[in-house]
Amino acid sequence: MKKNLNIIQIKGIKGIFIAIFVVSCLIAGFVIFPGFVFMNIWNLISSYQAEIPSIGIIQGTLLWGIIVASYFTFKKDRFIICVKSPQGLSEDELKAVFANIKEQAEEDIILKTMIEARETELKIKSEQAELSTTEQCEQVNKSHQ
Repeated sequence: MKKNLNIIQIKGIKGIFIAIFVVSCLIAGFVIFPGFVFMNIWNLISSYQAEIPSIGIIQGTLLWGIIVASYFTFKKDRFIICVKSPQGLSEDELKAVFANIKEQAEEDIILKTMIEARETELKIKSEQAELSTTEQCEQVNKSHQ
C-alpha cells in the first residue's frame, strides 16, 4: 500500500503567523492583484465611454472571478476534479496481511494468546447460534405436530 500524504505541521504561534502570512500572500497574488488590474482596465475603458460606470476593487475582483469561471466553463479541454475514496484491499493483499500477522503471532506470546482467545470466542458464538437454530427447529416441529 502506497500512501501519498503531505503533512504540514504548524508548531506554536510563530507557525500560525507564518501560515496566515502565506495564505494572505496567495490570496493577494491570485485574487486581489488581478482584480486590481481588471479594475484599472475597466476604469480606463469607462473613461472613454460616458455610459459605463467606474468600478472599485471589489467589483474588479468579482470581474476577475467571472473571467476565470468563464474560462474554465467554456474552454475545450475540460477541467475535471476527481474525488476518489480509498478502495479496500483485494483478496490477495488480505491473505498476505493475515499471513504476516500469523508469522508475527508465532513470535509474540501476547498476540498469540489474543488470537487464540478470539478464535475461542468465535467458536462459542457459532456453537450458541447452532444450538439456538436447532432449538427453534425443534419448537417449530413440535408446534406443527
